[in-house]
Amino acid sequence: MASVRIGALLGTKRVIVCCGAGGVGKTTTAAALSLAAARAGRRVLVLTIDPSRRLAETLGVSRNPPDPVRIPKERSDAAGITTGTLDAWMLDIKLVSDSAVRRLVKSEADAQRILSNRIYQQVSTMVAGMHEYTAMEALHRLVHAGQYDLVVLDTPPSRNALDFLEAPRRLSGLVDTRAISAFLPKSDSLVARTASRVIEKILSAVFGEEFAHEFVGFLTTFTGIFQSLNVDVGEMRRFLSGDDVAFLLVTSPAPAALTEASFFHDKTRELALPFRGFVLNRSHVTDAGRAMPSLPEGASPAVQAGLPKLLALAQLERAAAERDRTLLGELERRAGQSATALALPELPQGADDIGTLVSVADALAAH
Repeated sequence: MASVRIGALLGTKRVIVCCGAGGVGKTTTAAALSLAAARAGRRVLVLTIDPSRRLAETLGVSRNPPDPVRIPKERSDAAGITTGTLDAWMLDIKLVSDSAVRRLVKSEADAQRILSNRIYQQVSTMVAGMHEYTAMEALHRLVHAGQYDLVVLDTPPSRNALDFLEAPRRLSGLVDTRAISAFLPKSDSLVARTASRVIEKILSAVFGEEFAHEFVGFLTTFTGIFQSLNVDVGEMRRFLSGDDVAFLLVTSPAPAALTEASFFHDKTRELALPFRGFVLNRSHVTDAGRAMPSLPEGASPAVQAGLPKLLALAQLERAAAERDRTLLGELERRAGQSATALALPELPQGADDIGTLVSVADALAAH
């Protein structure tokens, strides 16, 4: 198989998942990929489950809206988006969870009863895995609605980036265990019904009757809801293993980030996910060809005195460039023929404006 090109991924895939350690520029890369695809004429959504707010601020959209938001026209025009479109959505855990409840229950009255349940209100924001679970719910709904040609998913730091694939199993296990099922109302036998009533009385004595009633009501309702969501998320997991999806890992030359990169790559192979490339961000690869500083003819004594300092800085820069060229070569070898590796330069000023994002987008699309 020929080496993968990022530009080809942007034009053909339905989902691109960006993963990486914290602080490596993953959110910037996700936004730039989205801009590049929209500039090429695709209908694009950049979806983040990263708690960072930078993406929303840079693209000019509100934080945690209930649905995806089209970036403002002035930003779209500045980015050179003409035939394509770009929406952004920073997931709010509770909003997505509430939406799933309304979709899966039979009536608005039933939905309001669940949404007002105090146990649900806590679980929807505090249970480990609920963030990733709701992300999978949102991703499944958006992909199958057909509103977008491409969804770029910006994930949490890479050790947790694949949690959304395992969260359904963990959360459904929460309500499938024998310990939890013991609290649910029983109708299959007199013994089971009696045992259930005894357990509820114990809960009432310890925590109060109101809490016990809400607790049992929550478990009764969410046993069915988790089962329904598991069907959706199971389908999504199969989809994410298919040809319409590409996983990209964003890293940097920092040792901790490279360790995360190795971990993530191994994990994608273990889960048989379509890994398609490394992005070595904040690198000095393009600095390798710079000439060493020299003195102009007739330089003043002050300039001559400063030359050794300039040479020392240039040597450090050249060493960083050689280090990053070696790292890129290692990533290329690790990627093999079914994936790619490319380097993006260090941006001292950051990428908090559309113009800089466009320049990054063009670099990615040209690879």
